[in-house]
Amino acid sequence: MAGIESIIHALKAYKGRTLTLMEVCGTHTSAIMKHGIREHLSPHIRLVSGPGCPVCVTPAAYIDVAVRFALTENHVLVTFGDMMKVPGVNGDLYEARSRGGRIKMIYSPLSLLDLARENPDTTYVMAAVGFETTAPVYAMLIKKAREMSLKNIRLLLAVKTILPAMEAILEAGTVDGFICPGHVSAILGASVYEPLQKRYNKPFTIVGFEGPQLLSAIHDLVQQAERGVSAVHNLYPSVVNHQGNKKAQALMDEVFVPCHAWWRGLGLIKGSGLALKDEYGDFNATQEEIKEDGTLKGGCRCTDVITGKINPNQCPLFGKVCTPTSPQGACMVSSEGACGIWYGTGRTSP
Repeated sequence: MAGIESIIHALKAYKGRTLTLMEVCGTHTSAIMKHGIREHLSPHIRLVSGPGCPVCVTPAAYIDVAVRFALTENHVLVTFGDMMKVPGVNGDLYEARSRGGRIKMIYSPLSLLDLARENPDTTYVMAAVGFETTAPVYAMLIKKAREMSLKNIRLLLAVKTILPAMEAILEAGTVDGFICPGHVSAILGASVYEPLQKRYNKPFTIVGFEGPQLLSAIHDLVQQAERGVSAVHNLYPSVVNHQGNKKAQALMDEVFVPCHAWWRGLGLIKGSGLALKDEYGDFNATQEEIKEDGTLKGGCRCTDVITGKINPNQCPLFGKVCTPTSPQGACMVSSEGACGIWYGTGRTSP
């Protein structure tokens, strides 16, 4: 592999056709900003953020259902902190709490086990949002709850799988290559990207989160594009192997089954969600289909941000009426949302 100085020189000097490269993961977006990666790139290399922030793609209607459980007698809605400000159709979880809703923020879903055992008359509804990185933990929670004969734990599922979303973006034809999500890849393995790479003839590079690693990944994608070839390259072998984490995969396969899922800003993507298998159906908080109506507040362009059509600061609301304290769209809510990251780092130029 070329030295980092020669990589930086090559990326700055690139004058080929304009390439649009997508970092799928919100943590990668944050790392790119933190390390000033964009300042090392030619104007002909365009980095865009993808739909890899689970909070950002959770339908507004899901938040309304979560609010309903928080306001239900003898129920507690359990959630990660970054879900609290996500706007639903009719308010958010902070507003629900001000109306008397019972909401508990946690760091680990497994902490529900002690809560449920100690408070058998209270039903704990976990706002189960995430990708393949958190799905094994939710599966473990359900398995342990059954082993402990706990009847008062439910999952309000909005778990997504990243590959169908990446395929939807490839179908749109707006991306020339992917910086693959490092944490998800650790679970799934490098091999899962090969069918998409072969079908669409686009390069996929898996990488970690340090500045030199990210520059190497971008250089790799640019080199592949220049040569007119495509492959799946794993530049994160210390964490990601070819087949992934088999134990985590088996745990997901035991508890979940693929299903169609609604994504905020993207609509329905077939086979992109996880549902509980019938034998674990008694842990399901609701049987209703939670749809995304596609409604965004006037002028909000979250959809264009998460599909790579624009950068956050090209949205007319960005930094004006839409800020982390007053988010108009879900991309501004989370610390891993593209708009929130751009705002937090003071990024104002495209």
